[in-house]
Amino acid sequence: IEPTEQDRIADAITIPTKPYTDMTFGMGKEGYPAVCMTQLAAKMYCKWLSAKTGRYYRLPTEAEWEYACRAGTTTAYSFGDDPKQLAEYAWFADNSDDKYQKVGKKKPNPWGLHDMHGNVAEWVLDRYDPDFYKTLVGKKAVNPWNPPDPKQEWGRVVRGGSWTDDADRLRSAARTPSVKDWKMQDPQIPQSIWYLTDANFVGFRVVRPLKLPTPEEAAKYDPEPEVVKEYREAHANKM
Repeated sequence: IEPTEQDRIADAITIPTKPYTDMTFGMGKEGYPAVCMTQLAAKMYCKWLSAKTGRYYRLPTEAEWEYACRAGTTTAYSFGDDPKQLAEYAWFADNSDDKYQKVGKKKPNPWGLHDMHGNVAEWVLDRYDPDFYKTLVGKKAVNPWNPPDPKQEWGRVVRGGSWTDDADRLRSAARTPSVKDWKMQDPQIPQSIWYLTDANFVGFRVVRPLKLPTPEEAAKYDPEPEVVKEYREAHANKM
């Protein structure tokens, strides 16, 4: 099948540099979650998918992610409070066999969403602030979002827990910030802005808003163009 002009344009504006090695580390590709991508790479994928399909996609905000995970529940997990039931719904440290697993093999939450707990943790759009939600107490907040500083790569939020985590980290409310150790083994100079060599437990899922955002609204969620530009200039200077 020949690529269309829309395909070529989408690929031209979003394709990252190739990783220096297979980022699945032999744990599987077809039917498995995408892993080892930075938040920037996940955002760029959403930009590619939007250009490819003509429909708008992005990462969820942290509030959107938790709303979808809870699926109307108020318990520790979407299925209740008893962690003994977790193995029916999630891959985590106790049952994962030390690797991520194919998606959709465990029971879904009440809204039919699989793997909201465990398997791989999922990027959201927010910066991690342990006190952010405390600032909203007593206020009417609709989809609150704590945007990250484009210049600060770390301290961005993943949700849901992963195949490496204990049950407590898979709670609907559990939050995890990204850290430098996720890229510790990257041998490139400068290190890649696309891949996380030590985070084969981090993935993402996309959302398609019911209401199409205006260009100004969509721009708030876009990849950070200045970061991409600086990285490419740094690599060009090495050649």
